[in-house]
Amino acid sequence: MCGIAGWVSFDHSFDRDPRTASATLDAMTETMSCRGPDDSGTWADGPAGLGHRRLAIIDLPGGRQPMTLGTPRGPLALVYSGETYNFAELRRELTGRGHRFTTDSDTEVVLHGYLEWGESVAERLNGMYAFAVWDGRDQKLVMVRDRMGIKPLYYHPTGDGVLFGSEPKAILAHPLARPRVALDGLRELAAFVKTPGHAVWDGMREVEPGTVVTVDRNGPRRSVYWSLETRPHGDDRDASVARVRTLLDDIVRRQLVADVPRCVLLSGGLDSSALTALAARQLAPTGERVRSFAVDFVGQAEHFVADRLRTTPDAPFVHDVAKTAGTDHQDIVLDTDALADPSVRARVIRARDIPMGLGDMDASLYLLFRAIREHSTVALSGESADEVFGGYLQFFDEEARRARTFPWLVQYERYVDEAEVLRPELNTALDIPSFLRDSYATAVAGVERLGGESDFEYRMRVISHLHLTRFVRILLDRKDRMSMAVGLEVRVPFCDHRLVEYVYNAPWSLKSFDGREKSLLREATADVLPKSVYDRVKSPYPTTQDPKYAIALQNHAKDLLARPAHPVFDLVDPAALRRLAERESPQVTTASRRGLERALDLALWLEMYEPELVLS
Repeated sequence: MCGIAGWVSFDHSFDRDPRTASATLDAMTETMSCRGPDDSGTWADGPAGLGHRRLAIIDLPGGRQPMTLGTPRGPLALVYSGETYNFAELRRELTGRGHRFTTDSDTEVVLHGYLEWGESVAERLNGMYAFAVWDGRDQKLVMVRDRMGIKPLYYHPTGDGVLFGSEPKAILAHPLARPRVALDGLRELAAFVKTPGHAVWDGMREVEPGTVVTVDRNGPRRSVYWSLETRPHGDDRDASVARVRTLLDDIVRRQLVADVPRCVLLSGGLDSSALTALAARQLAPTGERVRSFAVDFVGQAEHFVADRLRTTPDAPFVHDVAKTAGTDHQDIVLDTDALADPSVRARVIRARDIPMGLGDMDASLYLLFRAIREHSTVALSGESADEVFGGYLQFFDEEARRARTFPWLVQYERYVDEAEVLRPELNTALDIPSFLRDSYATAVAGVERLGGESDFEYRMRVISHLHLTRFVRILLDRKDRMSMAVGLEVRVPFCDHRLVEYVYNAPWSLKSFDGREKSLLREATADVLPKSVYDRVKSPYPTTQDPKYAIALQNHAKDLLARPAHPVFDLVDPAALRRLAERESPQVTTASRRGLERALDLALWLEMYEPELVLS
């Protein structure tokens, strides 16, 4: 897991002075030192410059980057972020084709794979990855991103080439990239819908999941090598359950491979509990115990209050799994002072480059990952199982099912007015309802209907597709940024494209055959789960219930209101923020907290990035 950056300038319009070019490439690369704390490197030849920050996971001494290969027609140079889980099989195949390797790293396998198969190497990779290859033979840059968008990759076309980086901050470190955000970018921040390819920053694009972007003298060219396709599902219930289990066993086996300490993130829910139990079973013959970590909050177990989303606290279920699976477990218990600390909020925003967050859930994830990093370098996460198997409430909510909008917004829209802090004239200019209508129409247009599929089954297919191509990408980006901000590699087994393809095409009647969420996953792992977890109702990632957190937010908001010249008030309505800041503690709802957090996030973002805002 690493950070990559660089550029191509075919006319050398912005790198004429070698010393300036080298300093700029170093600066772009250095912005991602957290992503790669173990090593750094740069490479330049002709029109191309590549930078790399390394988090060493496999072949610690041999995987340095940028990695190069000489050919009679010109060099190949690769900067790579992520993991290729089938690299051993690919290495054997390439060796049989005459390739010779000097390291044991997956990076070298990808480079030789490109030499052998060109851009179509992407179709052979199983993993999470984002990489760029400078192909000196044809004078082109090839950028590739994994199928599900687990690893980020951005680019910024220029007059004679392109800038690129794992994160926008790397691109923004180049003098040609202006930190400018217009209404389209602000809509992305306000709507909680991730538009494929959109990067918020003007002039910048995201390499879309399952996509190759090639840049030569004619400009960027985009080709899709994978997308979520509709196919018949011929397996019955028993065969489907068995196939899910077979896939999960193989996926967990592959994703446990590392030359550094590993662990699992354990919440006590079905997803993480299943992964923990499967990992424990696979490691047992070697005598190795799985390390597991869970997040909790001071006083949460004693003072937990059930609500519609969270009916039970996590801790009892976490400990049941840890005992059953025999893990070496540790609870990471966070206090309110840490969650509300403005310096933590600033680190979260710096990690994400944008103020599009989930408040205390982002802060707690960052603090959890920071604590885990003291013990492990790789963690397995249950992220995306709800999108794959159908675990969220909106999959079962009739209003959400019928709504002609993104299903996860139905719940949100029930209380959004209460938390609105943006200036009324800005809301008018943003026109979020029209933006959502257009975004939704685009998102559903490509969902193919299976012949003979009922209206209800097709509607559930659409809902699954929306979660797998829109919603999950918000969460994967959050997971990547929070983990890489502390140099922790988080792997997501449920995003294996083989599992995604198989379960996506299973009819909803199979995904919920027992009338509950994630029926296929529950039955596929029933033999390794404690009964308490098998019977547990879905509970989302936890949030603190301590009223002190809301009070801290209100105090920070009052401090902000005392600075009426702050640029945030070009975006935020001071009267609306004051109403939230002065509410009595019992009236500060979750929605109120989100409104306060949005204003505070925007303020910090404006201070840190000083973006040029175009509000008309």
